[in-house]
Amino acid sequence: MKKNYNKHITISKSLLLLAALTGGLAGCKKSYLDTDPLSLYEPGKTFTTKGGLDAAMAMCDKHLRSYWTYFEYVDLGLPISTDYMFTDVAVASKTDEQNIFVDIATRFTPTDMPERTGYFWDQTYNGIKYANSILTYIDNVPALSDAVKNEYKGRALFHRTFHYMGLIFKFRDVPLVTRILESPKVNYQSTKREAILQMLTENMEQAVQLVPNQAQMPLVGLVNKGACRQLLIKCYLATAQWDKAIAQADTLINHSGYSLMTNNFGTFVSPYANVWPVTRNVIWDLHRPENKAIAANRENILVMINRNNAESAVKMNSMRNWLPFHDNIAATAPDGKQALRFYAPANAAYRAQYDYKSAIGRGIAHIRPTFFHQHSLWYVNGVNDAGDLRHNSAVGNWARMDSLKYNDPTSTAWYGKNLRLRNASGALLCSDTVRNWFDWPHYKYYIEDITETQNRSEANHRGGAGDLYCYRLAETYLLRAEAKFYKGDLAGATADVNAIRQRAKCTQLYSSVTIGDILDERARELNMEEFRFVEMSRVSYCLALAGKPDEWGNQYQVENLAKNSYWYQRIQHYNEFYNKGRVTVKNRSYTMAPHNINWPIPQGAINANGGGRLRQNEGYSGFDGGIPMWENWHDAVADEEIQ
Repeated sequence: MKKNYNKHITISKSLLLLAALTGGLAGCKKSYLDTDPLSLYEPGKTFTTKGGLDAAMAMCDKHLRSYWTYFEYVDLGLPISTDYMFTDVAVASKTDEQNIFVDIATRFTPTDMPERTGYFWDQTYNGIKYANSILTYIDNVPALSDAVKNEYKGRALFHRTFHYMGLIFKFRDVPLVTRILESPKVNYQSTKREAILQMLTENMEQAVQLVPNQAQMPLVGLVNKGACRQLLIKCYLATAQWDKAIAQADTLINHSGYSLMTNNFGTFVSPYANVWPVTRNVIWDLHRPENKAIAANRENILVMINRNNAESAVKMNSMRNWLPFHDNIAATAPDGKQALRFYAPANAAYRAQYDYKSAIGRGIAHIRPTFFHQHSLWYVNGVNDAGDLRHNSAVGNWARMDSLKYNDPTSTAWYGKNLRLRNASGALLCSDTVRNWFDWPHYKYYIEDITETQNRSEANHRGGAGDLYCYRLAETYLLRAEAKFYKGDLAGATADVNAIRQRAKCTQLYSSVTIGDILDERARELNMEEFRFVEMSRVSYCLALAGKPDEWGNQYQVENLAKNSYWYQRIQHYNEFYNKGRVTVKNRSYTMAPHNINWPIPQGAINANGGGRLRQNEGYSGFDGGIPMWENWHDAVADEEIQ
């Protein structure tokens, strides 16, 4: 494809650098030709004003949010869905898709990177590019005080570190890019993950000193000192500095103005209460988009602003992607009529009291939860904790299929009665239980799209725009619990996990936690907020560093994680799709292999790096353990200047 650039604009050197790393993977994708504030520019001219600097920082913030929202495409929210396909709590479930990504063990290769796996390589380096633009050129911007320059440097360091943490715990050893070069470099070597972690930790120690607290900042949603501390905690965990991780968490929890929200607050938003009533509770309030960024929310550390009425807002399509495919003939009433029908309000068959389209949303089940996530996860001390607000159907937070009612008016014998999975003789009433029958956390997934719910001709409700959490204090407690566990302070770790459970009104508390209990609590508290695969990969690495056993007594080695890891053991124990080998969709069996803890380095990136050799990960075609890597990040940075 011919690239038609404006002849008066110089192509960004950073774009050329990005092309060297990603060009072979993406080919001539339209996204590389789209103009944004920094994709086509002359750095020397752009960084002469604070406006140019702000444009670069705006792109950093945009790319942070793009991890969740996937801003370039129609089906939004899919990057995080892809991440969850590699975890113990979810799998791909669009059973009508010929290339459904379920046979991961055999299909996931350097040349076949389905779903949005390649997106994480592409867009991560794109985000790094914008952060590096600021760090490379900020000293050229005149009339900025040292305090302002330091703040921008610290925020840029946060963005770069955030992206690299995602890279190294997905792809392991990757090229280290820390600056904008004068000409494209195509002879990179991979840099060892441990070396990159050392640099990231030093960078975040600087950022914590440079970036002000949220209270000192003019806008909510900007990277602040609390966010930098949270990311530094993860760096300390990944470098086995348990005491430093605990100290940073102590500061966030006790001395930074944050606190867990334990009572109702903000605006109580419960539309369509006649269809799906919600009893007001703190968990519901905490996850209303309207309440995430308000001053009363003391738990929010970093929120990504994504308001419905903002020009840059991006719809998440959360209900479309994460709810069952309700409006489908695969689920029927015992009389054979379709179980649920989603009518537009203008349709004669519409009945307001069963308007599930508006009240819960219309799903297509891009992913679905495992049995573990729906059921066994919620057992603590052998008891299904009915008090846990995060799994509570009585208050309306958790949605169960058998809480819905048949709503086809022509199904006269069953209309208005509760859905059932089997008929009186025990035969299934759902022919596709993978896609059409599962429970879900309504309080997390429901984001109203007013333009759809108020349109009388609209039969869809896919999920609107809404502010998103990047970091909350609840995660800080769980990170501190993790550090205490590695250090051997089981009492302290248990107290931190129980603090989260007490806020959720749980009746069952732990007497002593394992690493599994901490990971379980992350699944309960941070579902579809955290990138769970990245965190499971990081925890697997940290557990190996600490030399501590998992809940089954296994111990792991850092250099052997591609053969056996805590991540893989959780897949084997908890994900009934990948570990049973019984589910097949489109002649593809659900499979996962130990080496999938490290994703393949895209072959396109390897090919584009023509003057050097990037090391492919073990278990994938092209792996060669003899290819040299940088083992010291200073050497990798020094090599960047050698063209």
